[in-house]
Amino acid sequence: MSQVVGFVGAGRMGEPMVYRMVAAGYRVQVYARREPVRERLRAGGATVVDSIAEAAASADVVILCLFSDTQLVEVLGGPDGVFAAARPDAVVVSHTTGTVTTVTGLAARNLGGPTLLDGPVSGSADDISAGKLTVLLGGAGAAVARARPVLETYASTIIATGALGTALSVKLVNNALFAANAQMVAAALELGTHLGIGEKQLLDALAVSSGRSFAANSIGLTGGLAEFEQVAAPFLRKDMAACRAAAADLGIDIGRLGAVIDGGPFDLG
Repeated sequence: MSQVVGFVGAGRMGEPMVYRMVAAGYRVQVYARREPVRERLRAGGATVVDSIAEAAASADVVILCLFSDTQLVEVLGGPDGVFAAARPDAVVVSHTTGTVTTVTGLAARNLGGPTLLDGPVSGSADDISAGKLTVLLGGAGAAVARARPVLETYASTIIATGALGTALSVKLVNNALFAANAQMVAAALELGTHLGIGEKQLLDALAVSSGRSFAANSIGLTGGLAEFEQVAAPFLRKDMAACRAAAADLGIDIGRLGAVIDGGPFDLG
């Protein structure tokens, strides 16, 4: 297999993606700033480069696993960014959970350049290592088809959602529902405490009862409410800010989901 994959964003989620692609036979040229990460990537078989432009140059597919819209704009659109360095026939997949207008705006300013797909993910680093991640893909069908084999090295489920930006819209609705469910589970555990039920005992019971949910299971797996809030709340706050921004851009209200999210025990404002 001779395809070259460029990669930027080898953090907690991105690093295991690189290892999965390398194991599948792809030549992965990855840019990372921190030397300990660079050393691990080299040991894992990746080609470590010194700039974003080097990562994108000559790549058939470029994958970005970045935290925020701000990082995405800088990495894609900067003078030495992916759009400037990548081949015009390359496909660029953004795993960043951000706003639709950022992605569509970047694509509109890149006419004639590489094709951009929005590809937010659902799952954990462990899911990536096991090849069981879910990836949503929005954009041109031909580009989706070209990216799919690469993404299948770490994703067991890839869902094409339609035009560019639709994958982010699906992801933001999903995140809002998860945040609302987490708030409802937290409220249920508070009620259980008032009724004299231990948190772990209630979570164990919910896991095998009709009130079970992915959110309840996630809270249980992280060790309880306090641990879940510490681990997950920063990401939920970021995702909910993106969801509210996306809704505001379209002049819509997230409605009852917003009421549950804003009224729950977790501070997700």
